[in-house]
Amino acid sequence: MTTLTAPATETLLFEQRGTVAIITLNRPERLNAISQEMLEALSAQLIACQRDPDVRVIVLTGAGRGFCSGLDLVDQQQRLGAASAEGERRGYSLFDLRDAPPVVLNKMDKPVICAVNGAAAGYGMDMALLADIRIASDRAKMGAVFARRGVLPESGGTWILPRLLGWARAAEVAFRGRVLDAQESLDVGLVNEVVPHDALMTRTLELAEEIAANAPLSVQATKRMMRLGMDEPFESAVDHIYLQLLPLMQSDDFKEGVRAFMEKRDPNFQGR
Repeated sequence: MTTLTAPATETLLFEQRGTVAIITLNRPERLNAISQEMLEALSAQLIACQRDPDVRVIVLTGAGRGFCSGLDLVDQQQRLGAASAEGERRGYSLFDLRDAPPVVLNKMDKPVICAVNGAAAGYGMDMALLADIRIASDRAKMGAVFARRGVLPESGGTWILPRLLGWARAAEVAFRGRVLDAQESLDVGLVNEVVPHDALMTRTLELAEEIAANAPLSVQATKRMMRLGMDEPFESAVDHIYLQLLPLMQSDDFKEGVRAFMEKRDPNFQGR
């Protein structure tokens, strides 16, 4: 098995089970408030998983009682103070998001499932929403608390919320600074499913393995076309889909899928 994944750190754990990668935010004593070190490690790990042919699905979760309580403001303030003069001298923004986890998540072709094990607030909520699928523990909460802190959803929330919920519901959640429990999050469409807390990882991995059993090139192309299709007219989308379809029909996995169908058996896809 090829291993291209980035090394794990104390605050970001990595595990691979077959073709499913599990990334765990690991600062449980701070409800996984995300530090600069964690931001950099998470981006690196996601990029490594995207490049690793042996990873087909990524699961993102948190250790302890929370998924992610947002940015670690103490850590960020210290780093901003130390770096502000250098940033001004070089003429770049200290809030450069080009390699930040939400941007990396949005660009990824491999499916990402977020196992929301507890509170996902602020930056943590944005990261959860930028996963493709969210399975929530019955103890989970989604906290769009930006307006209560005097900021705005800077990490993709203003882009993804209206697309997930529609304008009116997104406006209500964001403008009120609402915190939604697991059932409310399911009712409005922020999560796909709510399960008992002790069953969260079992259910998430069951779903991840079901997706990983499908042809990975097909899954990734489908995700890519869904993402691009959100911002292009139908005619352009159809043309782009056709260009994606041609190489897929030349792949070994396509031939395996046809053989498996004819032979009435489960296919064994190799990602080629």
